Amino acid sequence: MPELPEVEVVRRGLERWVSGRTVAETEVLHPRAVRRHTAGGEDFAAQLKGHTIGTTRRRGKYLWLPLADTDASILGHLGMSGQLLVQSESAPDEKHLRIRIRFADTLATELRFVDQRTFGGLSLHENTPDGLPDVIAHIARDPLDPAFDDAAFLTALKLRRTTVKRALLDQSLISGVGNIYADEALWRSRLHYERPTAILPRPRAIELLGHVRDVMNAALDVGGTSFDSLYVNVNGESGYFDRSLDAYGREDEPCRRCGTPIRRRPWMNRSSYFCPRCQRAPRVVS
Repeated sequence: MPELPEVEVVRRGLERWVSGRTVAETEVLHPRAVRRHTAGGEDFAAQLKGHTIGTTRRRGKYLWLPLADTDASILGHLGMSGQLLVQSESAPDEKHLRIRIRFADTLATELRFVDQRTFGGLSLHENTPDGLPDVIAHIARDPLDPAFDDAAFLTALKLRRTTVKRALLDQSLISGVGNIYADEALWRSRLHYERPTAILPRPRAIELLGHVRDVMNAALDVGGTSFDSLYVNVNGESGYFDRSLDAYGREDEPCRRCGTPIRRRPWMNRSSYFCPRCQRAPRVVS
């Protein structure tokens, strides 16, 4: 599933190619793509017509397109395979095209939501006073947000009775960090994923937060991480941070620091990748 860097790459593309344009017509081609819009596809299309897209925004893994002349926004969730593509109006339809948004101008491009697995979708929601779609008001700020409160995060982290990777993936504590970048930041910090947060010294927690930011910024610089053709930017191009990963997806390959083979362990219906030498497991206290 796309994480913060991948979603931010898409957001930047939408800001460039979609913001400021007025919706002429919306075509919903698959009902699952608007299942979070409870009034249905026809209502979704009718609600968008004639409205202008504002500056595209993001929090964590969620992005939204404010309707500049209303107090509502189009919330986009990419799910496992969702793509928001800006295509020529004359381009052939993609096999898994779910939603088409045409604009009232002469640029001859349209916004398409393509989703092979139909886990993602678009929906229309009222905004909170802070300008967030109301359904994601509970999502914490992400570490690349200028308003992210480092001190509050560090205090909350210390008080959580959990382990460090679970904390990084807790979207009510810090948003946008998923499995890939959690493993990468933990590898850089030499921390095992099962390290309890209660015994994590504050200097190590500060270091970890810094590595979370560093790895996300590095991924942003190269367009995010693409393991297959499902994640692409608005122009259909893949990112290539996968070539720079130090832990994730490198099972049995040598650690870039010490040469020990990277290990993979099942974790919460996912996998955790780590170096058993650099990231020693915490002692089990009986």
